[in-house]
Amino acid sequence: MEELEEIKKQQILHTAMAVFKEKGYSSTSMKEIADACGMAKGSIYKIFDSKEDLFTAVFEDCHKIMFEQARELDRLQDNVAPMEKLRRKIEFQLQYMFENHFFTSEFRDLSIIHNEKFIVAWKNKRAALLTWHRDCFYEAYGDRIEDWIWDIVAIFRGIQREYIAYAHQKVIALPMSELALFFVERMDAIVHDMISNENKPVLKESNAYFNHINPVDPHTQKETIHAFLHSFSAKIQELQKTESARQELQEVIGLLQQELKREIPNNTLLHVYTTFLETVVELRPYVRQLYLMI
Repeated sequence: MEELEEIKKQQILHTAMAVFKEKGYSSTSMKEIADACGMAKGSIYKIFDSKEDLFTAVFEDCHKIMFEQARELDRLQDNVAPMEKLRRKIEFQLQYMFENHFFTSEFRDLSIIHNEKFIVAWKNKRAALLTWHRDCFYEAYGDRIEDWIWDIVAIFRGIQREYIAYAHQKVIALPMSELALFFVERMDAIVHDMISNENKPVLKESNAYFNHINPVDPHTQKETIHAFLHSFSAKIQELQKTESARQELQEVIGLLQQELKREIPNNTLLHVYTTFLETVVELRPYVRQLYLMI
């Protein structure tokens, strides 16, 4: 009995995936999915409470299949050179994302992003993808990229997102195998530049997972502001001003740090401190960024 129920569930998921791909989320009804399955709508509601629950299950299933296929690809590549293995992994994901673009997009404009169950599934997917991408580059380059791993992952994901969008819009004629090679060559240049120049990392693990529907926690936000003020302070030391003028500016940075450590900072004081810093032309871009952060 349970086996039959599971078969029925998989049939619904498979059919719903095809219907959602064809018509989109908003334009698809449970009746249309039931009709496509050749069953009564009530039969679907016995397994999935709502369209949101069904869509979330399809979303999870789509990515479950992707990760299972990725693991199988790994299993078959034991004797493959690291960079070729990276190319094959990137090719696999590009192809999968291209074929399942609707379910691998960000869903920014759909009401489903406000559904609690979907948000949990989305966060889990994003965390799993970030971890996978991190592991892909670690496997290719080893521990020497540890300091820059999250910058490397962020750059790769940005490139990947843009090119997949172009491919989906049918303005790229390049086969995914060649596009994957293009990615590997570009990322290799970036990685070696970071290593040879010992660039200062921008991202770390705690802020690599930031997203607008998954706000950064207050503790991490304060850490980020503190790190930014450290950069602000370093910029002040570079200014062509007298030592006393630089010292005065550094004291204001110190006061800012103290105020921002409070549970509820005094907005009037923050305004006074930032207004004073803004009188220095070279510091204005830093002040504008600080406004956005606080």
